[in-house]
Amino acid sequence: MKQGLAYVSLVVRDYDEAIAFYTQKLHFTLVEDTFVPSQNKRWVVVSPPGSSGTLILLARASNDEQEPFVGNQTGGRVFLFLATDDFQRDYNEMKNERGIEFVREPQQFDYGTVAVWKDLYGNMWDLIQFSEDHPLAKRFK
Repeated sequence: MKQGLAYVSLVVRDYDEAIAFYTQKLHFTLVEDTFVPSQNKRWVVVSPPGSSGTLILLARASNDEQEPFVGNQTGGRVFLFLATDDFQRDYNEMKNERGIEFVREPQQFDYGTVAVWKDLYGNMWDLIQFSEDHPLAKRFK
């Protein structure tokens, strides 16, 4: 049996502003943007550059119950982890060239190098490069 996590939903305020942030600021690929008339919504999927793993579904908040979760899907905890093959390159580019807000500066741990940043809505992400001996390291080479 082979299974995998295909999508992670990220609740957003607006499709187009979210697409702009992820594709222009983070250089993610817009994989799909399809209108679903029966539900009056769009199916918007993005992917980090070079990724063949889990995709992100940008899901617009569609009611008052969902609105408070835009930017706070995990109650202030880190929600998503953007792994890289070159931490320093991506950190410098994100911070200095793309204006991404980092809320925790880079730190070195046994498992790798990590810094915490916020997306356009305030969701917390890790930028992480796994150490060579970490089980996930070979996935991001």
